[in-house]
Amino acid sequence: MNERHPTRPNRNRLYRDKHHAILAGVCAGLADWTGVNRTALRLIVILLAIPFTAVMVVGYLVMWILVPKRPRNLYRDEHEEEFWREVRRAPRDGVGQLNRQFRDLDDRLQRMEAWLTSSEYRIDRELRD
Repeated sequence: MNERHPTRPNRNRLYRDKHHAILAGVCAGLADWTGVNRTALRLIVILLAIPFTAVMVVGYLVMWILVPKRPRNLYRDEHEEEFWREVRRAPRDGVGQLNRQFRDLDDRLQRMEAWLTSSEYRIDRELRD
């Protein structure tokens, strides 16, 4: 492991969220991973548990056992958490947004470069000096 850049947990993986858990954090983790409201997901699970009790209980227990707890250092701050949640929710939109930002930065850089290399800039500079 590199000491300067320690390995970070996978932010696109499904984790149980014990911080927002009611029982084991399975629903809270699923809600975070999918971008669905926690309360709505819990309500859906309860409603599905009425006709499919055995399946839902077994499924919940299996996920409790197989899905790891969310690591404490998964995100540096709330902005990073929101970014990764948006990436999981709509990866194409996230990439599209980054492409737009880079395109805007490139346009600004090209305008600055055009100004700095223009004869008007040289004349303005010579007049100031």
